[in-house]
Amino acid sequence: MEEGMKIPAHVAIILDGNGRWAKSKGMPRNYGHVQGARTVEVICEEAYRMGIQYLTVYAFSTENWNRPRDEVDALMKLLRNYMKTCLKTAAKNNMCVRVIGDKTGLDEDIRERIAQLEEATRNNTGLHFQIALNYGGRDEIVRAVKTLASRVAEGTLKQEEITEQMISDTLDTHDLPEPDLLIRTCNENRISNFLLWQIAYTEFYITDAAWPDFTKEELEKAVMSYNKRNRKYGMVKDEPEDND
Repeated sequence: MEEGMKIPAHVAIILDGNGRWAKSKGMPRNYGHVQGARTVEVICEEAYRMGIQYLTVYAFSTENWNRPRDEVDALMKLLRNYMKTCLKTAAKNNMCVRVIGDKTGLDEDIRERIAQLEEATRNNTGLHFQIALNYGGRDEIVRAVKTLASRVAEGTLKQEEITEQMISDTLDTHDLPEPDLLIRTCNENRISNFLLWQIAYTEFYITDAAWPDFTKEELEKAVMSYNKRNRKYGMVKDEPEDND
């Protein structure tokens, strides 16, 4: 990395292309998912070394349940194994791990492993790593709205008291900074229902690389591209513009 680079505090990644990557090598889609899980481990380490404080990855969406049954079953098996691996990785790297999404839609044993992982790592002070599982941006917003509606019905909250900040504070990401940079792999340009509320002012970076081929060098390219942007929030620039 070049000296003086501004490192984004929070990077979100849509992990795309595992299946296509495997197919290009004459292998089943599940092989791509296994390789993709290994890439996640590598990028977690590289992100923290680079100075990124928060990394959020889109691992399994609410729409992914519509995939073929055998692929979903394989993904759930991989997830179970990954929870064990992640616990060891987190202990080694002082990583704080959280899962965002509707956990009630996951099997009980997976929920238990998630709870163990979050409890074991919650006081770690290294990379804050968020895994989006059974996650959908619209679903997250609906759940937040229902929570606030319940408070209104109970009389503990007035409708006119609801603010943007209150909605933000009710989302799964309530105690996280909004992403500075969103990376999507495999040359796809869709948001795909990921962090819809949180990415209002996030910079996007699209790469041709499929997720299993995403490397430290690819992450550096994304950060370098981020540094070339003229960041604005509404009509207010994040930094003064050099008019010379």
